[in-house]
Amino acid sequence: MGGEAAAEQGRRILVAVDEGDESVQALRWCLGTFAAAARGDTVILLYVRPAPPTYSVLDASAAVGYLFSEEVTAAIDRYSREVADSVVEKAQKLCTLYAKEKGEGDHEMKVEVKVAVGDARTVICQMADKLGADLLVMGSHGYGFFKRALLGSVSDYCLRNASCPVLIVKS
Repeated sequence: MGGEAAAEQGRRILVAVDEGDESVQALRWCLGTFAAAARGDTVILLYVRPAPPTYSVLDASAAVGYLFSEEVTAAIDRYSREVADSVVEKAQKLCTLYAKEKGEGDHEMKVEVKVAVGDARTVICQMADKLGADLLVMGSHGYGFFKRALLGSVSDYCLRNASCPVLIVKS
């Protein structure tokens, strides 16, 4: 987005949220310091659910094994959806609270919610591009060198691969 159009429409700020305190801190920072309803900014809350696990059944002819794996998969999926709903609801409440505290008169903070499924690193970068984000805001878990080297870091990956500027809020 450039110049005059950006001023009229405001910025599209994508905030990656998850269950951690780090993402809550990042959202708080974004709302308290950066996003402004009076400017017409839109905050897009993105939660990425992990892809459902794939279970292999040793004996496909055993109906009990098949039913068990289907039940387990359904339970995991149900739990994943509940966690997503809880995280998004908490983030939305925080946005509402900040909008009231800022008292920006007739201006209401525009908030969109997106829930996607897959590997958080790639999905966040893809959604930033797809949604036309002007900025990606995310928290950092603060992994040390070895843990980050072994597990990888979502924020490091997004910093290197996102199509928009990335702001990482350290706790």
